[in-house]
Amino acid sequence: MHKRIEVCLTPALLHLYDIKESIVVVIDVLRATSSIVYGIDNGAAGIIPVAHVEDCMAYAKEDFLLAAERDGEVVKGYDFGNSPFSYTKNKVAGKTIVLTTTNGTKALHMARESAHQVVVGSFLNLEALCDWLRAQNRSVLLLCAGWKDQFNLEDTLFAGAVVMALRKDFTHFDDSSVAAEDLYRLAKQDLRTYLHKSSHSHRLEQLNIEEDVKFCLQLSICQAIPVLKGDILVAIGQSR
Repeated sequence: MHKRIEVCLTPALLHLYDIKESIVVVIDVLRATSSIVYGIDNGAAGIIPVAHVEDCMAYAKEDFLLAAERDGEVVKGYDFGNSPFSYTKNKVAGKTIVLTTTNGTKALHMARESAHQVVVGSFLNLEALCDWLRAQNRSVLLLCAGWKDQFNLEDTLFAGAVVMALRKDFTHFDDSSVAAEDLYRLAKQDLRTYLHKSSHSHRLEQLNIEEDVKFCLQLSICQAIPVLKGDILVAIGQSR
């Protein structure tokens, strides 16, 4: 099988890719997909990504945790946003979370419309994700959530890390994957210092959540690979 690996640098370009037979990895490193991975790794029963804040509130009468973030901040009236520190074992184990974020949940909804399968990636589950992707006989599209449909550095760096890890296992790489890998090679010795250049890093600094950023840049501390089954993200291998 002619397996290809591609990087879509922003959801605005997703329509250019044929993903019917591909695994799509949704990437929103700061911070949605990092929090999703961490939450599932800490025993959350599932995470339901919804597109709009009002969609999140529609679940209020059920025994779910409601998480809503816009422009980096928790939406007033919700249990929490998308800080990984809200997804610790004592808060989320056994719970179902309904989540909406500025970029990450939008990318998830776009991918699910036509992808063969949708999974979630972050630096936190990098090794486990790459091991799993290596074992699948499928092409892979790495979908960077970006920032409001614009390119961003942090998601592209993660895509580059995946490309670098999987280089020997695929036969075709697009130019975006080559660029992402080159960028990661440039930055990988000190991701945080490199990301001081990024616009989103500056936005997050203004919100005083530097600890979140540092946490999200840790490599391979989680084993969980969240997969979208119907409307809910669960750990691969876990039944709904």
